[in-house]
Amino acid sequence: MTLRLRIIPRGLRARLVAAFLLAVAFGSLLTAGLTFLQARSALLDRTQDNAVADLRAQLDSLAPGLPFPPRTEDLRDLARQLDRAGGAHTWHTSAAYQDGPLVSASPGSPPPPSRLRQAVRDDGEAAYQRIEHEGRPWLALAMPVSYADDRAPADGMSRPSGLTVYASFPLDDDQADIAALRTAAQAGAVPALALALVPALFAARRVLRPVRRLHDGAERIAAGELGTRLEADGHDELADLTRTFNTMAATLQKDDAELRRMEAGARRFAADVAHELRTPLAAMTAVTEVLDEDAASGTLPPDTADAVRLISDETRTLARMIEDLMEVSRFDAKTAPLRPEHVDLRTLIAKTLHLRGWDTDPRVTADLAGPGPGPVPVHADPRRIDVILANLVGNALRHGHPPVTVRARTEGDRAVLTVTDHGPGIPAHALPHVFDRFYKADTARTRSEGSGLGLALARENALLHDGTLTAANAPGGGAVFTLTLPLDPTPPETR
Repeated sequence: MTLRLRIIPRGLRARLVAAFLLAVAFGSLLTAGLTFLQARSALLDRTQDNAVADLRAQLDSLAPGLPFPPRTEDLRDLARQLDRAGGAHTWHTSAAYQDGPLVSASPGSPPPPSRLRQAVRDDGEAAYQRIEHEGRPWLALAMPVSYADDRAPADGMSRPSGLTVYASFPLDDDQADIAALRTAAQAGAVPALALALVPALFAARRVLRPVRRLHDGAERIAAGELGTRLEADGHDELADLTRTFNTMAATLQKDDAELRRMEAGARRFAADVAHELRTPLAAMTAVTEVLDEDAASGTLPPDTADAVRLISDETRTLARMIEDLMEVSRFDAKTAPLRPEHVDLRTLIAKTLHLRGWDTDPRVTADLAGPGPGPVPVHADPRRIDVILANLVGNALRHGHPPVTVRARTEGDRAVLTVTDHGPGIPAHALPHVFDRFYKADTARTRSEGSGLGLALARENALLHDGTLTAANAPGGGAVFTLTLPLDPTPPETR
């Protein structure tokens, strides 16, 4: 397992501060670096210019007394005088006449670089070069000597005498000054970063304040407070974003109000229609019952009897649908009544199966013994539990294959009721929608015995009891509907 170290700050505030500090650090280092290079260059140029001027002044004083052509001893004497006259530079000099050997008064001085000697020979002007000798920086100078006085040409222009003087001295003092400059530049960068932290925090806070307001506003919108609006100060991008947020919130509020109005109208329409249809349906149901008796007694012709039975079945289906729509409207209006009683869930199951004749139906099996002795106490509305169980068993008989098994047991503090069939199960695409209103897994089956509201009402009844109703497919095939209800905590003797 590889552990990764996060080196990038995760929060926007930390990122802004880090970016600000990085910018300040880069600016400070760039400024310090450029300042250091400029100071170093100026320091070395001043040293070189002073050395060249001092050497020229000494040569102007000593060269006129030098015999020409000079002998080796004359060159050594000139180098010795120049060494003594070096003063603060403490240079070591040497001299060469034309292509003769290099004569020095101090053998320990570094020899002039060959490139420096070639530059003086080619240009005939003073030159200098920084070199490294025994781990120390040195400055090497080369200065040609020209004729003067009576040896100068008639046009007054000086001409080379063939004598070249070389001087070199260590740059220890300049190196110390440059090191001090480097230390000062490095030391100045740290306080700059520390001082930059304060404006960085202030800038991050100022930038993030509208972002935090947008975050809080978005959370309030997500929580349903569609009337949330934010103050848009300024004319920058964040202010434009805030105005866009307010426009979005206003549009959402308007659309939500329109959708709620349309939804309330649709619910009221369905409830009104269902309510208005109850009276004529009651009359139709009474008439069809009389006609059913006539059809069963054989007093009607066969074709008429078949038509009567068809009308009777459709009337009962329509009546059930109207009752389901009325119940849906009650759930939507939060007015569905709940009349709980202290009952045994197994007893409720037995009554539901007996009421519909399923207790003697070979297609339905009731396993009410459970894994342990004793009842399964619940505090529930018997009528609504009957609706749930009747919908589950009826749905299993219509769309699954027998046998349909009903079981009741306790698990922890919950009562669990399962209805299992042995059919093909619920298609995967339909499983998330089996409790939707008017949903049918087979879209080609446009007409069926059910209204498409049974499972939706069963789930609403389960939620009304603080329970759950779920659907799944058994591993061996078939659909499994599971109802869970809170166990009744009331002791039997106090009920």
